[in-house]
Parts: sequence; structure tokens; C-alpha cells
Amino acid sequence: MSVEDDRLLAPDEADHDFDAALRPKWLGEFVGQDRVKEQLALLIQGAREREEPLDHLLFSGPPGLGKTTLAGIVANEMGVGMRQTSGPALERTADLAAILTNLEDGNVLFIDEIHRMPRAVEEVLYPALEDYKLDVVIGKGPSARTIRLDLPRYTLVGATTRLGLITLPLRERFGFTPRLDYYDEGELAMVVRRSAGILEVEVDGEGAEEIARRSRGTPRIANRLLRRVRDYAQVRSDGRVTLEAAADALALFEVDERGLDRLDLAILSALVERFDGGPVGLSTLSAAVGEETGTIEEVYEPYLLQIGFLQRTPRGRVATEAAYRHLGTAPDGRLV
Repeated sequence: MSVEDDRLLAPDEADHDFDAALRPKWLGEFVGQDRVKEQLALLIQGAREREEPLDHLLFSGPPGLGKTTLAGIVANEMGVGMRQTSGPALERTADLAAILTNLEDGNVLFIDEIHRMPRAVEEVLYPALEDYKLDVVIGKGPSARTIRLDLPRYTLVGATTRLGLITLPLRERFGFTPRLDYYDEGELAMVVRRSAGILEVEVDGEGAEEIARRSRGTPRIANRLLRRVRDYAQVRSDGRVTLEAAADALALFEVDERGLDRLDLAILSALVERFDGGPVGLSTLSAAVGEETGTIEEVYEPYLLQIGFLQRTPRGRVATEAAYRHLGTAPDGRLV
């Protein structure tokens, strides 16, 4: 079974621009993650009163929960600039050195997908985090020598969806490592109403709640679904996002009442219909649905685990009874 690439969970360039336009700029505008916000507010206030850079931060959690947004908020609240890169983009130590030597005092350096940074680059980062020093090797062979450069005092903000892949030496160099959790429906409805206000789209309470119910606990997806519903309401209705408009639009775009899209259902159907509910290995499941193992493991499985449709066991993935019920079958294959 193959799955097309135009799924609602697969962001394109327009989606990135859309998400960026809706991102909060300050802690007071950020919806949800109340404990993390309280902790960050305390750290930021303390650093500002001492006139020091904020301690290094490592945000972890599933995609779309606000890690990049919080990095920008940290920079805004501290009144400093932010440089942004990603782990895969730092292929050589020279790539990291070029960024570090161009930072200004107090800047925030945001590294997304920091768990994908090469080990050689990571080791160069250690003294840059602890001592604000950068070791540069000049020359090659026996004549090579190392010089140590002073760096401005800056704040590194890392983001990862795979905290377990962060090496212990790197993790210990972060002063604060909060994990972002999925949002509840009430918080997501607030996100939808806030975004609708920015987009000047009229949305009623039931319409916002319907979008929230199908947003997989993720603000990024809530905003993306709002965009689809807005188009539907504009073209096929009076432009208002109501319960009926939201339900009809999301049914058209194949997002069911639990927020599952075509690939979610493909994963569950493959487990149930091809592999008798499992257990089945990730690589086998990946081949069955035509999607990369990393995408399944990082983007889709966390939510299926969260809602109890999937289990990870030492032998592989297993569909739960709740998954069977959602697909309308019983574990023995009968309809329910």
C-alpha cells in the first residue's frame, strides 16, 4: 500500500510560512505548556536581572509542539538576536565554527534536530558550551597546531524529537531540559481561536473545538487543519468556520474523528490485515506502508501510542483492541 506525499502531516514550504506567521512572539502569547512557561519565565527574569545570558536549554518532545517557537520567544524575552540552524546542516566542524564566531554577546543559537549532529561536530561544541572557547586546528599532520578562540557568551537552545539519541556528555552541558507534552483539546481550541483571529477568519466555539479534536494534540496540526477548513468554508460555505463546515472539510481531507490521516490508517490496517495485529518489525511495517522508518517512528507512532492504538514490544509493533475497534473489526477478523 502506498501513501501519497500530500498528507496533512507533511509540511510544505507554504505551511512553514503559514506556521511562522502564527507563531507567538512572547511567553504571554504562548498557549499551553504552563509548567514549562513558568519555569522559563523564572529563568529569563533571573538572567535579565543579573544581566547574564540565559543558561543553555534543550527542548524535547514530538514534532509540532512549539520547540522552535519557544526558542524565538527566549530570544525576544531576553532582547537578543537569534541564529538558527539544524543538526544535519552542521556536516563539518568548520560549519559550526563559522556560526559560533559570528555570534554576538548574548545571542541565542538554535539548533533543531540536534540529535542528528555528527559526533565530530558535537565534540567541538563541548568547550564552546562550557567555557565559551573554540578550539581550531590549523594545518595538517605533524605541523598541525591548535589555537583556542574566545567566543561571546551566548545561549544554545537545542531541540530534539529523540532525546534518547542525545549523548550523555552533550545532555549534561544543558542547564535546563524540559519536555513538551501533547496539548489537550481545550488548549488546542484556544490555539485555533487565536490563529483565526490573526487570519481574520470567523470561527465559532464548536468549529474551533471540532478542529481541536482532530489535531492529534499538536498546535502545528491545528493550524494546518484551520487553513484547510478556512478554504473549504470560503469556497463552499459563507466563510464562517462552524461545526458543520469543520466536520465536512476534514472529512473531505480524510482526517477522521480521532485526527488520524491516511498514513495512520495505513499503519493500523497493515498491522491488522497483513500481520494479524503483530508483532511486526519497524522496517517491515515501513515497507508495507511505503514510508521511511524515521517518519513512522518520530511523527506517527507517538500519537498512536498516546491514544492507545499501538504498542511497542521487544518483538515489534502490535495493534491494540482499541485499534481494531477504530477500524471496525475484531481481533479475529470479524466486523464489530
